[in-house]
Amino acid sequence: MPAAAPSAPERSRPSLRTRLPTRLKRFMFGRPLASDRLEGERLGKATALAVLSSDAISSVAYATDQILFVLAGLGILALHYVVPISAVIVGLLVLVGLSYRQTIFAYPGGGGSYTVAKDNLGTGPGLVAAAALLTDYILTVSVSIASGTQAITSAYPSLAPHNVLLCVLAIMLLMVVNLRGVRESGAAFRVPTYAFIVMMVALIVTGGVRALTGHIPLHPPTPPPSTTNWSSYALAFLLLRAFAEGCAAMTGTEAISNGVLAFKHPAPRNAATTLVWMVTILATFFLGVSVLAQKYAVVPTGSQTVLSLLGHSIFGYGALYYLLQFATFAVLVLAANTAFADFPRLASLLANDRYMPRQLAARGDRLAFSNGIITLALIATLLVVAFHGNTSALIPLYAVGVFICFTLSQAGMVVHWFRTRGPGWQARAALNGLGAAATGIVSIIQVVTKFTTGAWIVVLIIPIFIFLLVAIHRHYMRFAEEIRFTGQCPLAPLRHTVLVPVNGVTTPTAAALVYATTISDDVRAVYVEVDPRATPEIKATWDAWDIGVDLVIIPSPYRSVLRPLVEYVNSLHRDTVGELVTIVVPEIVPKRWWEHLLHNKTGLYIRTAFLFRPNVVVIAVPYLLGYAARMRDLMAHDETLQEPDEDEDEKESEQAATTTTTTATTATTAPRR
Repeated sequence: MPAAAPSAPERSRPSLRTRLPTRLKRFMFGRPLASDRLEGERLGKATALAVLSSDAISSVAYATDQILFVLAGLGILALHYVVPISAVIVGLLVLVGLSYRQTIFAYPGGGGSYTVAKDNLGTGPGLVAAAALLTDYILTVSVSIASGTQAITSAYPSLAPHNVLLCVLAIMLLMVVNLRGVRESGAAFRVPTYAFIVMMVALIVTGGVRALTGHIPLHPPTPPPSTTNWSSYALAFLLLRAFAEGCAAMTGTEAISNGVLAFKHPAPRNAATTLVWMVTILATFFLGVSVLAQKYAVVPTGSQTVLSLLGHSIFGYGALYYLLQFATFAVLVLAANTAFADFPRLASLLANDRYMPRQLAARGDRLAFSNGIITLALIATLLVVAFHGNTSALIPLYAVGVFICFTLSQAGMVVHWFRTRGPGWQARAALNGLGAAATGIVSIIQVVTKFTTGAWIVVLIIPIFIFLLVAIHRHYMRFAEEIRFTGQCPLAPLRHTVLVPVNGVTTPTAAALVYATTISDDVRAVYVEVDPRATPEIKATWDAWDIGVDLVIIPSPYRSVLRPLVEYVNSLHRDTVGELVTIVVPEIVPKRWWEHLLHNKTGLYIRTAFLFRPNVVVIAVPYLLGYAARMRDLMAHDETLQEPDEDEDEKESEQAATTTTTTATTATTAPRR
């Protein structure tokens, strides 16, 4: 009895060069997940707080700094204004949070600014919101990473010259973690986020107790300076600008409303609860840091942040200080994850509406929007490098777009309530209307006060984004119209000619000719005469082969392969209207990657040359180097053949007939016609 045949998986076992990249990919990103696992990738409230709120919560690490940086010209008087400005921002934060809580229940499928504005205000406002959000998400990554790196360089000044490299490495790390999927990224981000929350609670409670018990020299409130009318206007502008910079604390507030579908069921209720947690934590931390900065007379410097200075004053130079700095660094780096969570989701919505490339709508192996994640990482990296990882240079670009989104979203919700008129719609519309008015005023303040320090770039980028979105949409509309099937059968070509470029009598040439004769009766071998001295030998060899396929010799006095071939195809089209020309290119596929460098890429050049020419089809017939030898070795050890006495040539022919490749490695002649 013959031995049992090896199983199919044994025969088709992938080679090492195939297994190694696959194993590396699985090690970095994990095993692929089936589509039905999408529900299991949803987040609970505790994990979602880490994933979607890290941007907002982490802003306390730089929001107070930005207020004091703007007021630095006032000297110690700056500390008099930092708490009132912070209190106004906290009030605005609570108002926006309540407004977005209504949006969550009104749009349980994800009430992002783009969706709300487009549905209620029209496509134009929707695209403005989308462009502003895309800009804000890119800046979120850049600012968060740069600010996190600054926290580390504050503790270790020797790392300051390498801040750009640290920023790039942090962005790449975030990209890899997010490509592993939403659930795994959430699990990775929970510990740093909650570690920062614990350290901030320790900082505020300890600092507050020490201030109340008189363990630090308290600074009595400094009266505001007496100013002339001119200086009063200048002071008012300065305070407005400080307010605008401090509003960076509100970035990321919309993230939970945008990502309702990322929550476990019941998604709207869980999202609303998480939003309340986030607003409460952010308001407490932001106001607490500003109060401590005033009490401890802390003013940020070029190398020391407010949190770093407060940590020194409250914790000293021990382990708690370094824990605070590392927690701040970690949460600021992970704050960029809010953008990594929402940018791909918004890009997928725009792609489904045909305003962005359709590749951004596809989920990757781990059910994440992989293309959107990679795109965001690349753009943010370029921005960090361009601004040398300088937080102060990036901050003026920040928060302008987000308040535009706040305003459009809340205005859209007002229209939504007037249109639906559900229970209590008047009070809901009033709340959203108040939010729209407040954020609209802040948007104007942001643009006016920050225009000369960089906001003009955002004002310029948003229209450019809108132009690109509209251009992409028009392309897809034209594309859909051109490929739309009208129900009529296409006209058959009057003639079909198949050309096979050859450079001699070889096995790859034979394989291409075998395939060519299966699709047309008019097959011509084409030899471009680059070297006239070789032509007589090739012609003699071809005549001796005598396979019934004409050899067309095209002179090439300038040694070009493509130009004579293109002119010959053009002549065929001129001779016969409706001529369909197929070019079958024998293509060598080396066994090892470095062997590709040793072979010409003529097939690639031919495909490129005819890509934009109508009625021309280019087909590559691959010839796998070493394939025939592998087949002979496999069949030599196969003891289950029905006819063990058949010769080796017949074995190869039978094996080649069953393989899916078009390479007929045993064909030494093409069939006669």
